[in-house]
Amino acid sequence: MKRILVPIDFSEQAKCAAKVAANIAKQTDAEIYLLHMLELPEGIVDAMSGGDNSTPASLLFMKKVHERFDELKAQDFFNGIHVIESVHFHKTFDGVINESKKQNIDLIVMGSSGATGLKEILVGSNTEKVVRHSEVPVLVVKTGSADLTIKNMVFASDFANNSKLKFQNIIDFASIFNAKLHLLYVNTASNFNSTKKISNTINSFVADFDIPDFETYIYNDISVEKGILNYANDINTDLIAVNTHGRSGLSQLFKASISEELTNHALKPVITFKI
Repeated sequence: MKRILVPIDFSEQAKCAAKVAANIAKQTDAEIYLLHMLELPEGIVDAMSGGDNSTPASLLFMKKVHERFDELKAQDFFNGIHVIESVHFHKTFDGVINESKKQNIDLIVMGSSGATGLKEILVGSNTEKVVRHSEVPVLVVKTGSADLTIKNMVFASDFANNSKLKFQNIIDFASIFNAKLHLLYVNTASNFNSTKKISNTINSFVADFDIPDFETYIYNDISVEKGILNYANDINTDLIAVNTHGRSGLSQLFKASISEELTNHALKPVITFKI
């Protein structure tokens, strides 16, 4: 992991994401790209897209943004890290995806808000769109997670064959922190399977990989989402990892859509890997 992108709107949530990104960068010797998207009136954007970056309005906007970048980059947590700042005049979602491709980004770190977890960011927002469409992992953190230390990481899955596509990436991410990987299968009444069948599925899944430190767990609950949340709380995990699918957000683990139970109550950081 060499390049980490952090979208910045200078909110407390974005600053928290920047601090988490800095922590990861120090452990991986990565660069950090701070990206601010300015959604300006069309007349100003048209003038700037035509090469005129010297209008009074554009100069004022740029000056203010770079002043705020200077304040942010002066934070102690950035010491020793190569930080690159960038300002673009696009809608936030388009800008984040485009810049992640242009800069060959390995990880996007974004902040969330609200005491109810991921509700605000994973339902109809820029972050939900980034999670859905990003080709690289997206780590979503909450205010209060700035000093994130990852010792235990839950990977919740149905362990179908398509989940193998990015599983090595999940192993590699856990290895950065020497974290123990908890492989979780949630068994529900509506999609019940025997313990033997589930165990065989998981054992077949992991046989193709070299996982330094892991354990498997079958958790019975009334829904997949509640099972993930309850298990994560039971072991006080530091991070929840799930696969995503480009068409519907979180992959077939969640079947139709992202559950309100997960989005409203996941207090832990969540990292998504697109398959």
